[in-house]
Amino acid sequence: MEHDFIEKLWELGPIMVEATPHSKELGIKFVAVDKGRATMSLPYNAALIGDPDTRVIHGGAVTTLIDQACGLAAVAGFDEPSMVATLNLSIDYLRAAKPGATIIAQAHCYKATKHVAFLRATAHDGDENDPVAMCQATFMATGVDKRVIDKTVKASS
Repeated sequence: MEHDFIEKLWELGPIMVEATPHSKELGIKFVAVDKGRATMSLPYNAALIGDPDTRVIHGGAVTTLIDQACGLAAVAGFDEPSMVATLNLSIDYLRAAKPGATIIAQAHCYKATKHVAFLRATAHDGDENDPVAMCQATFMATGVDKRVIDKTVKASS
């Protein structure tokens, strides 16, 4: 049963990026998913530079990456797949990402009730021990019937 759930999450992960226009436009990539965990990446793109002098990626792009990773980890944290909405997303930016580097966001749902998922996430540019940003987030299940997710997964296959 859990294997089927994980398999469905692996189908859903790329769809979450492709079905979200701003994530797709930013170039966010699905990397991995497991029960309560998700990883996504944001390859360096000069169009996303926030400061031309430093060539650092804009914080808004990093925020979107973290939000997407947390959203998928929230879906993966519930007992059954459900659409989710961000309730709270608090990010501490610790340093600028290295120009030219891919940014990786790793999110973990450490607690899920029937309707709310609690998450932590880290964004880094290659060294997990030297994060670019840390996040604390809360997502809620929106009550969409899991058959909608099943149809979405089948339609994209």
